Amino acid sequence: MNPLAVRLNRLELPNPILVASGTFGYAQEMAAFVDCSVLGGIIPKTVTPQPRAGNAPPRTVETPGGMLNSIGLDNDGFDQFIEEKLPYLTTLGSPVIVNIAAKTTDEFHRLATVLNQESGIAAVELNISCPNVAGGVDFGTTPKLAAEVVTAVCSAGNLPVIAKLTPNVTDVVPVARAVADAGCDAVSLVNTFLGMAVDWKVRRPVLGNRLGGLSGPAIKPLALRIVWQVAQEVDIPIIGIGGIQSIDDVMEFLVTGAAAVQIGTANFYDPGLSSRLVSELAQLVSESNVVSVTEFTGTLE
Repeated sequence: MNPLAVRLNRLELPNPILVASGTFGYAQEMAAFVDCSVLGGIIPKTVTPQPRAGNAPPRTVETPGGMLNSIGLDNDGFDQFIEEKLPYLTTLGSPVIVNIAAKTTDEFHRLATVLNQESGIAAVELNISCPNVAGGVDFGTTPKLAAEVVTAVCSAGNLPVIAKLTPNVTDVVPVARAVADAGCDAVSLVNTFLGMAVDWKVRRPVLGNRLGGLSGPAIKPLALRIVWQVAQEVDIPIIGIGGIQSIDDVMEFLVTGAAAVQIGTANFYDPGLSSRLVSELAQLVSESNVVSVTEFTGTLE
């Protein structure tokens, strides 16, 4: 028995340490720093039906305790991902979870249909929560629209489905409940918080897109709060995201209610962190009076 193995409904992972979409490239960029084969899952950057040039620069800015980004889902498009990126990803020895975004439910369904026909894919993560993209429906902001996307993707095949939800709503719980009822296997909590940086000397926003998504240690207390709220109200596995940079951070998310976690912003300044955390988690579990890491999940009193 693997003491680090976790199960998120239909999705089985060798351990709960994953890397977040948009922070790990297509993994090839990180291969010199990370032993990808030990990770619980690799989530490459979001792919869209057509190529996207992304937002105007500057696209990132450091903030106290974190960073703002407004990349705008810059990618070469779905067809090129399938032809050029996916073959490499499937050789790495870790579950590959493909993150997709689209402007309509039909487009989500089409992408998911193709992914269900490809080999080597463990699951699909739905980016219905990026705060940096205009021109499409913001599916993650209402329970009804979020559920429609999940239903469409679930109908495309048997791959497990994860919904990555936005914190930029009054209450995440109704959206989480809606996607769970629609057949989602898990939810990723949370995507970035909408924020802004200003250069007062020139009276202009720092980011070319004016607004961006805040990530990093600054958002960890907020992300923990949302994980706890959803865990109390919705019976669905949770993947926690938000400012994780140590094994203690990982454990905080697990005991609060997450079954797994994603490492995001830390990949930029400590690219070897994710694989080290797997080793540290194995040691922690070995030294604790538990059979499985799953015994920590949701034990906050």
